[in-house]
Amino acid sequence: MHLFRLLTIGASLALAGTASAATIGVVAPQNGPYEMLGLQIRQGVKIAAAKAGLDVMEIHESCEQGSGGAIADGLVAAKVVTVVGFLCTETLADALPTLKNASIPALTLSSRASGLMEDALKRGWPLFRLGPSEADEAQAAIDVMLRDWKGHSFGLIDDGTIYSRELVDRIRSKLEESGLKPTFTDTLRPAQEQQIALVRRLTRTGITHVFIGAERNDVSIIARDAAAEKIALTILSGDTMRAANTPVALQPGVLAITTLDYSALPAAADAVKELRATKVEPDGYVLPAFAATQITAKLVELTQAQEKPAATLLVGTVFDTVLGQISFNDKQELQTNPYRLQQWNGTAFVPVERAER
Repeated sequence: MHLFRLLTIGASLALAGTASAATIGVVAPQNGPYEMLGLQIRQGVKIAAAKAGLDVMEIHESCEQGSGGAIADGLVAAKVVTVVGFLCTETLADALPTLKNASIPALTLSSRASGLMEDALKRGWPLFRLGPSEADEAQAAIDVMLRDWKGHSFGLIDDGTIYSRELVDRIRSKLEESGLKPTFTDTLRPAQEQQIALVRRLTRTGITHVFIGAERNDVSIIARDAAAEKIALTILSGDTMRAANTPVALQPGVLAITTLDYSALPAAADAVKELRATKVEPDGYVLPAFAATQITAKLVELTQAQEKPAATLLVGTVFDTVLGQISFNDKQELQTNPYRLQQWNGTAFVPVERAER
């Protein structure tokens, strides 16, 4: 009850003084282990909302089981148009039934759980995912390999972790369904100082291309050792490659399936300038939160003009945002897979249309 009173008081204060303005809700941690991520979300929303003329209602997300119901009550009381954030699946699962009854869409920036989205579709919950799903990374890798690796002897390697093993298994299954079978599969020992034995096994098997599901430094060591052995090896990895380039520097030419550097997009140029003018770096969730606020601003216009629920208008509508054009399909996911094939040029990953054969 104490939490609910705080939320409803906050809602009343948020509505006071600018009752005519539409309100966007922000649910994100304000302290604890996810405080920095929550700050990124709040910063992105606030700066975009000020530009769009939206009010902002902020609610702390504790990520505790059972906390989502009171959070949803506060959002409903504030009559928000949409709610952005939700770093924790526990919060979403509890909040969505109430948000459904109030016709308030939730735009999650981080949740990749397939089970939650399946529940949302089954129960009519207005949950829209502004980030990738857990299947998108594998699908992007599969698309690249089916396009570029036919006729090559290739291997699949994971580091034994659940994440990497499931990623590689998903890739292998889909490739084999399409008639593309790996010549070599293995599990590497992570956090080793060198991987020369693995590299030599690859070359003895005739491997020219390899997908490695592992942390960035392990991939860097394999690429370094392949270069030292003068072995021409096309290395492709996943989203784990978007990490610090230490302690072993990554060899130029290594490929990765990862998301774009949003701050370098032409569509984000003006927003990046505005953010940095207020001492906010466009890192992490800042620009996705900015984009979610732009979507909300457009929804305000559309709901007033068409008198349709916001969740209905989200499906199929194209929104111009700092991340480029965004639309959601009927599964309430991004219409376009956000993962891209990119190549390390020595200082950054840059998009490539096709890997060198």
